[in-house]
Amino acid sequence: MSGLEKALFNLKEISVNNIPPLSQNTKSEKVVPNNISSIQFTAKQLNRQAAKATKDEKIEKDKLKKAIQAGHSEIAKVYAQNAIRKQNERLNLLRLASRIDAVASRVQTAVTMRQVTGSMTNVVKGMDQAMKAMDLDKISTVMDRFETQFDDLDVATGYYENATTSATAVATPQDDVDRLINQVADEAGVELHQEMDVAQAMTSTPSKNALVEVEEDGLGERLRALRSEAYATKQAI
Repeated sequence: MSGLEKALFNLKEISVNNIPPLSQNTKSEKVVPNNISSIQFTAKQLNRQAAKATKDEKIEKDKLKKAIQAGHSEIAKVYAQNAIRKQNERLNLLRLASRIDAVASRVQTAVTMRQVTGSMTNVVKGMDQAMKAMDLDKISTVMDRFETQFDDLDVATGYYENATTSATAVATPQDDVDRLINQVADEAGVELHQEMDVAQAMTSTPSKNALVEVEEDGLGERLRALRSEAYATKQAI
């Protein structure tokens, strides 16, 4: 069982029967906080996956830049689509992590107020199947249903956007692709322009050694001219 499966499966253990009165000191008082900690750990896992998506996005952008510089427009489009997909994946993972973390906070509030109800257990009956398939859309739906249980506690902060609308989408908007290509091309163009300026400056500005060689050649010619003039004068005498 993965961390995400275990964390959300543990929500089933949270019910009115598992929460003892404040005056009692039983194992259940320790179990519920542990379940909440597991849910929070799941949110951290999703945040780590989002960080990896960020790195992957940068890699795709670097490939896009090289493709643009090489003049491979079709390959550049593929890399641009990959970069945008990774960007969307990162955003959706962050949103879902935020929702799961919010659920953990709301459960903690309900535990403190001793107002967790058995209906919350019914809400998560299909959670195991969603976790086994890692179906983020189903997980998001369960989160929607779970959040409604806390309306009476006044701790729900509203609904977030669906966490997987475009997380696994292959197609990306053409406008986004074109915009990213132009952005990277502009950045690459500036860098290429700067490199060309430096190269031109190096070729147009004579080096110090070259100047010395030119100066030595001039002195040599003058010396030969003086010798020739002296020799001609001697012959005339």
